[in-house]
Amino acid sequence: MISNLHYISQGETPEEHLKNIRKMCAAGADWIQLRLKDESFETILETAKAAKNICDEFQVKLIINDFPEVANKVDAHGVHLGKEDNCPLEARKLLGPDKIIGGTANTLEDCEGLCEKQVDYIGLGPFRFTTTKKKLSPILGAEGYRNLIQSLRANGKSIPVIAIGGIEPTDLRILAEIGLNGVAISGWLTSHPHPEIIFKEIQQQFSEKQL
Repeated sequence: MISNLHYISQGETPEEHLKNIRKMCAAGADWIQLRLKDESFETILETAKAAKNICDEFQVKLIINDFPEVANKVDAHGVHLGKEDNCPLEARKLLGPDKIIGGTANTLEDCEGLCEKQVDYIGLGPFRFTTTKKKLSPILGAEGYRNLIQSLRANGKSIPVIAIGGIEPTDLRILAEIGLNGVAISGWLTSHPHPEIIFKEIQQQFSEKQL
């Protein structure tokens, strides 16, 4: 099952990423995406090994952003691929049928392409402007999400869709009502003094939307 809250790791250093991952696991996260940018392959691999140990301790799923090879080496639960990353079909060949593969989309064409490549979920966004991502695709907003979800369902696609990009606490209700399966959050969740409260709120909002 695809979680209704994907925590995207954040930190100035790999050590900070690991510290925040542990904090979220302890607060009740069940899905962690390790997203390290501008680091060497060796650093990402070593950080992923440490993240896997933390996630295993808390029985939490670990998804590796961008690097199927790293996901394979550390036996992570899967990989999330950006629009400019590896092809999901190639990742599937490497990781096998039992691993989770997600992909980022911004348009209906993106979504349909990912469905054809048999991803397990789609990260759709951005919802609004975010500083987390340097090359930001056109912002969708609530209306953009609504149109895309309706079009996907009309075309017979029932794949889980996760909202990404600048999500704030006040957005949760409308995103659940639109029909999204959950949200991916990084910044404000990392800095929240009581993330366990947010986990419970998101579970309540999206529990009925699971596919």
